[in-house]
Amino acid sequence: MEILSDPKPDMLAMPRFDDGAIDMQELLRRLAEQVVNAVMDAEADQLCGGGANSRNGYRERGLATCVGTLTLRIPKLRTGSFFPDDVIERYQRADRALVAAVAEMYATGTSTRKVRRVAEKMGVSRLSKDQVSAIASNLDADIEELCARPLDGSPVPYVWLDATYVKCRRGGRVASTAVVTAIGCDAGGWRRVLGVGVVDTESYDSWLAFLRKIRDRGVSGVELVVSDAHAGLVAAAA
Repeated sequence: MEILSDPKPDMLAMPRFDDGAIDMQELLRRLAEQVVNAVMDAEADQLCGGGANSRNGYRERGLATCVGTLTLRIPKLRTGSFFPDDVIERYQRADRALVAAVAEMYATGTSTRKVRRVAEKMGVSRLSKDQVSAIASNLDADIEELCARPLDGSPVPYVWLDATYVKCRRGGRVASTAVVTAIGCDAGGWRRVLGVGVVDTESYDSWLAFLRKIRDRGVSGVELVVSDAHAGLVAAAA
């Protein structure tokens, strides 16, 4: 099932400030916009099930949120009208929680559980398993591309590496999982997130794979790496 039937905005046109740093608020706004529109698309498809109705393009309206104004692409139907008042009202009430959920998707990837949680916060509880899986697949592809985006290749003399352990549910059980991060600082003192990853545990191999991904995306000119004394991290960064 194709959830997004019309061309979607170019998510890879990374929003940046004048100094070249990524505008994370704008990035989250774009991701939140895509999630909300994907859920509305799925609900409209469900209303058209069985051939009783059909889609007829989109109409746009703005929705103010904590990360800026979203452009809602509201599906139009051949017969009758579709206006998800309950979806928009729920979004406005759970604004920050939804943006936090979208940010979690950006950092750790999508899942059917996360998509269903976002949809339920928006008042949509009727999505089928296939619809939720389709939304997750579409979003996962975009988020993977964002996380793998090429960096601009400008020198990053200083890099901070760290890991934070959080509880994650996997395979029906809760386990401690490491979220590893790399933050770079250029010669002008501007900082930016170079990469975020999720690993089962800190080790030489996991840190080496994470650092190689960042290197392959264009990080250069590193002179100093700041980290704790974790043996695997120190060896991988050497």
